[in-house]
Amino acid sequence: MTETVFGLVTQYGVYVIFASAFLSCLALPIPTSLMMLTGGAFVASGDLSFWAVGLAAYVGAVLGDQTGFFIGRTGGSALVDRLARSPARAAVLARARALVDQRGGMGVFLSTWAVAPLGPWVNFVAGATRLSWRRFTFADVLGETVWVTVYVGLGYIFMDQVSTVAEIMGDVIGLLVSLVVAATMALWLRAMLRA
Repeated sequence: MTETVFGLVTQYGVYVIFASAFLSCLALPIPTSLMMLTGGAFVASGDLSFWAVGLAAYVGAVLGDQTGFFIGRTGGSALVDRLARSPARAAVLARARALVDQRGGMGVFLSTWAVAPLGPWVNFVAGATRLSWRRFTFADVLGETVWVTVYVGLGYIFMDQVSTVAEIMGDVIGLLVSLVVAATMALWLRAMLRA
């Protein structure tokens, strides 16, 4: 996988970073974090500009999140219900809905970087549940700033160990998502016991 990403970034530069950031925010399984780490490594080697890589990833991510939000806003509950027909997606959408319902804008902020695998689903749910566009955008812009800075920066700092850093970050993100799921389940159980 790492060799493929290196090849894509070598051949297409910041355009592939932009495209991967945009498409991953629409729930397509693209290794955008690895793309940004690779972009940071290319910045460290002098092959790409820091501002070009950062801007491509940032603009792609924000545009992707906005597109997901407006798809959710346009499709509404019917879209979310259609997406939830698959049991795996239903579980992810339930976690995304809990994050938006409980945290609102803070949930959007966290979904862009701390629990990034929920991000695309949070975008759809935030639009479908009529979260304020301003609130969504404010949280999204701040969150994507953190996500892009961390991943491009780590790629820059650890340019020789990009695949190792990608593996570690994947484990950390997996742990964070597991903690969010556990906390959501604990809150749900608590509410059920009170009822």
